[in-house]
Amino acid sequence: MTRLVLLVTSPRVAPGALTWDGWSALRAGPVFTREQDHPQRPALEAAGIAAEAVDPTLPPLGIARLLRSAARESGTATWLAGAAGDEDIARALGEVATQSGDAGERLDMEVLHGSWDLPGARLLDVVATMDRLRSPGGCPWDAKQTSETLAPYLLEEAYEAFQAIEDQDGHALKEELGDVLLQVAFHARLAEERDGDDRWSIDDVAGGLVTKLVRRHPHVFGDRTVSGADEVEANWDLIKAEEKGRTSPVDGVPMSMAALALASTLQRKAAKAGLPVEQIAPELAAAESPGAAIAAAAAAYDEEPGVKAAGTLLWTVVAAFRGNDIDPEAALRGRSREFRDRLAADSD
Repeated sequence: MTRLVLLVTSPRVAPGALTWDGWSALRAGPVFTREQDHPQRPALEAAGIAAEAVDPTLPPLGIARLLRSAARESGTATWLAGAAGDEDIARALGEVATQSGDAGERLDMEVLHGSWDLPGARLLDVVATMDRLRSPGGCPWDAKQTSETLAPYLLEEAYEAFQAIEDQDGHALKEELGDVLLQVAFHARLAEERDGDDRWSIDDVAGGLVTKLVRRHPHVFGDRTVSGADEVEANWDLIKAEEKGRTSPVDGVPMSMAALALASTLQRKAAKAGLPVEQIAPELAAAESPGAAIAAAAAAYDEEPGVKAAGTLLWTVVAAFRGNDIDPEAALRGRSREFRDRLAADSD
């Protein structure tokens, strides 16, 4: 039997890390490739296998005939495909195999995967693309960015991803999460270019994340048992507090959050820590009902309108909503959407 093999390897897997079938095909007969600098060639040479680089101007059908002639002599000839897979060569090999079969010659053509991507392998392409953009000869706009100039984009992309979730648009969410990922890769690349102790890379980001996830999930990666999701959350908070050395339940809350979300987060964390409502929202504790507390705060604002009274009113509203498990940010965003849609309908 005469065999033509198209060997496909992943550019995201280390050269030489091939399957046994892949190595067997490479050892069975002559090996050809279109790329003089194919990443697998050094590994093959180290194993005593020579890969001949054909004339890149040779048409696919000519290459297929060359492999057929080589296979007739040794039984097997292998084409080492490039990163794109060389579909044109695959079609030409199939055509030559069909022609040989019509002429009474048995010539088998096989596409063999010598290596393939593991889940998450395309993240390597993100790193490589970011490297190309920031390297000499790359993009002038990307080259002049800093973490400070990129900061607004990080927030903007996160908001756009948030909106895709609200819209229940899965395709938009996929795209927007890609934009968020770009920000992660960009900031990590900038850090990698620094000098001294402040230098780190995206591998440090990923490694730190894995370490954190393992440490904060002892019920998965350790021997701790939990009764359910509530205990998991409690353990997470406890482990995080020990890691950060925090003594206040609201330590670490970023004050740059949107104001409604900030108020809600501060109140939620204080309540989880066991602080009484008198400390969290004294206006709420002093009233007969959440509605009465809001009315009292609104009356105080009417008597003396100002920033402080307005802040007390909004803080009381957030506290009242939290008591009914209502997210004030989502509530106001929903009302804003209704307003926007109504204006859009009126203008049609």
